[in-house]
Amino acid sequence: MVAQVLIAARQLVKAYQMGPTVVAALRGIELTVTAGEYLAIMGPSGSGKSTLMHILGCLDRPTSGSLLIKGKDTKNLRDNALAELRNAEIGFVFQDFNLLPRLNIEENVEIPLVYAGVNKVERRVLARQGLAQVGLSDRLEHKPTELSGGQRQRVAIARALVNNPSILLADEPTGNLDSKTGAEIRAIFAELNQAGKTIIVVTHEREVALDAQRIVHLRDGLVDQVEVVQK
Repeated sequence: MVAQVLIAARQLVKAYQMGPTVVAALRGIELTVTAGEYLAIMGPSGSGKSTLMHILGCLDRPTSGSLLIKGKDTKNLRDNALAELRNAEIGFVFQDFNLLPRLNIEENVEIPLVYAGVNKVERRVLARQGLAQVGLSDRLEHKPTELSGGQRQRVAIARALVNNPSILLADEPTGNLDSKTGAEIRAIFAELNQAGKTIIVVTHEREVALDAQRIVHLRDGLVDQVEVVQK
């Protein structure tokens, strides 16, 4: 059985105008991600990791080239259609958690459901299910500032998964955590992948990348090497 292609990036170029100079962050990226895959993206500072992450997550658009998400070409989508695709198909986990401090963690997890137009009762049920999945059922009324870094990242994971997206994108998800807490977050990702979730992690930590099945090494805005991880 052939695995479904979730992401197909073809000749992705991203250039920025810096005064009189044009700087190319991506210079023709070719990348395919299939359903159920666990992929890591590595590279030195300035290699294009974050730029590629933002484009794969439909947070930014390439200067040229094409990006297909589940066969849908994102090139000609209007901003609102692109936002709908992003909200339905992609969940995000960031290094600095990106939680809203004025909301409790249940309300934080509900945010993608609000954008999706889910009613309040169903939002609450789904948010609580998500928090239970990451072991935080007893913290529903807590604000993010009342939690440890590891707990906040668990909330971010629950929020990323609450819409049951096809793809989980994580940008340096253990970067602000100590090694023990980071290992706990990595274990959650491994469990999610074993359950069938497609995961893409951008990381500078080799240990984190080795959890993946493939490691894409970037250099100077290009794919320098694709490493298959031997388990």
